[in-house]
Amino acid sequence: MSDQPRDPLLALKYADVAILVVALPIFIVASWPLLGWVVGAVVWLMWRVIGAWADRRAIAAEDMRTFVGIETAAMIGRGWLMGLTLIAAGLLLGNDVGLSAAVLAILLFSVAFTYKLVTRAFDGPPRSKPSP
Repeated sequence: MSDQPRDPLLALKYADVAILVVALPIFIVASWPLLGWVVGAVVWLMWRVIGAWADRRAIAAEDMRTFVGIETAAMIGRGWLMGLTLIAAGLLLGNDVGLSAAVLAILLFSVAFTYKLVTRAFDGPPRSKPSP
């Protein structure tokens, strides 16, 4: 048994990924475009990877201004990236593909955003280094 405390919210942290996996058979059974699921999955995984990278950079930041700047830029940039990618998918691959990818991405975003709002209160204040 590990000495490290278990995070009680760990399952919720990956709820969006679980929903993404569960959505695949739903897309298949409902005869929705599988390319829509692929586009939604790729967009969402890009969102998570960029967000994890930005969070690590922000936590390592020396001051609060840098922390806020990194988090803000990452959130705005990911929003634009997601939106433009979904619009491009709809225009290039068809409305049904774009719509199904967008609905999937909005569902996943809603779950992940809710998790982040709920757990942000438990993070505590960012650690600051004493000024010399």
